Amino acid sequence: MEVLIISKKELQINEEIREKEIRVVDENGAQLGIMPTREAMNLAIQKGLDLVDIAPQATPHVCRIMDYGKYRYEQAKKEKEAKKNQKTVEVKEVRMSMNIDTHDFTTKVNQATKFLKGGDKVKVSVRFRGREMAHTDLGKALLLRFQEACAEVGSVDKPAKMEGRSMVLFLSPKPVK
Repeated sequence: MEVLIISKKELQINEEIREKEIRVVDENGAQLGIMPTREAMNLAIQKGLDLVDIAPQATPHVCRIMDYGKYRYEQAKKEKEAKKNQKTVEVKEVRMSMNIDTHDFTTKVNQATKFLKGGDKVKVSVRFRGREMAHTDLGKALLLRFQEACAEVGSVDKPAKMEGRSMVLFLSPKPVK
C-alpha cells in the first residue's frame, strides 16, 4: 500500500491538542478569545468543523476552527502549482577533441546555442589523448574560440580549467530581457 503525503506541515487537530487553554479563531478569521480547549472543541463540533492548532509556538497556542480536509486539499493544490512553475536547470555537455574540423566545430556551437536558448547550462570539454597533453594551450585556445562563438546567447560560468585529461568550460544562458 502506497502512502501519499498531502502536506509537509503536520498540524495537531481535535483531540491531539493537549493544551489547557487556547486562543480561538473562527472559520471567518474573527477572534473568539482565550478559552479552555474542551469549550473550543465543543464549539467546533457544533459547527461540524475541526479545531486545528495553527500556531503551536505561540503562548497560548492559536487554534482555528476550520474544515481540515479542505485545508489540506488547498495546501496540496498550492504545492503542486508551485512545483509546476519551477524550472529545473540541467547541465548539457558538449565534447570535442583537440583536432576538430571547422564544420564539426560549428555543429557543436549550434548544439550548445540550442541548449543555452532552452535555458540549460552547458559544459564544454576538450579531451586530450596521448601526446596532446603537452599542448593544453591549443585546447584552451579552442575553448576560447567556442566561448566567443556562443557569446551572444551565453556567458562564462566557470572559465576553462584542466580536470584530469580534459579541459572544461561552463557556460550559462544570458538572462532574457
